[in-house]
Amino acid sequence: MRATQPDPAPAAPDRRRVRALVVDDEASLVTVVAGYLQREGYTVDTAADGEAALATARRTPPDVVVLDLMLPGVDGVEVCRQLRTFTDAYIIMLTARSEEVDKLIGLSVGADDYLTKPFSPRELVARVKVMLRRPRVTLTEGGQGAVRRFGGLAIDPQSREVNLDGAVVELTRTEFDILDALSVRPRLAFTRAQLIAHAWGEGWVGDEHLVDIHIGHIRRKLGDDPNNPRYILTVRGVGYRMGTG
Repeated sequence: MRATQPDPAPAAPDRRRVRALVVDDEASLVTVVAGYLQREGYTVDTAADGEAALATARRTPPDVVVLDLMLPGVDGVEVCRQLRTFTDAYIIMLTARSEEVDKLIGLSVGADDYLTKPFSPRELVARVKVMLRRPRVTLTEGGQGAVRRFGGLAIDPQSREVNLDGAVVELTRTEFDILDALSVRPRLAFTRAQLIAHAWGEGWVGDEHLVDIHIGHIRRKLGDDPNNPRYILTVRGVGYRMGTG
């Protein structure tokens, strides 16, 4: 009697692979970073200058961009600024200098995180993985679906849209996630660590004062005077909470 052949195993679901774009004019660094990301199963594109990076991102939209600040020709700041006009990919800025001004410049144009050279490729990959698994809804308490209003400020968590006096306010993913966390519990004063847990995820490792930089960007976009804020209040010794507008 001939043995019955087992049915073939079902094919694994065809999930879209994460696409990363690594931009740096140091060929050896690009090779190492790309190799680490590829080992995680990501599809990796590379570019050695700003113009090539922008062309690649338009041709094959990335999910995450690892972007050097100091590039020949179009520098990383301008690349980041232009990327933000057509993609909401997560951006990690690389800088060879540790001065705070470099971090502020990079983040002011929409970068989500930064790393100072030299860095561990494993740490970079860990940060990318944390970003990519960030929840798009930050909290589980009630009030997520309804539009939240604070005076002239309206925050819609479903469409991820923010309006101020009827005009749309353009926020990055990270900026929205921080504002979303604050607005769902407006009476709660959040520590930096709590905002990181909600906006970045529990596995994020880095400087907690990154939150302050993003808060500063949100305030500027909302026209919120940090010395007399209406929407995002500083709670001394604790962190931040929402104001009434």
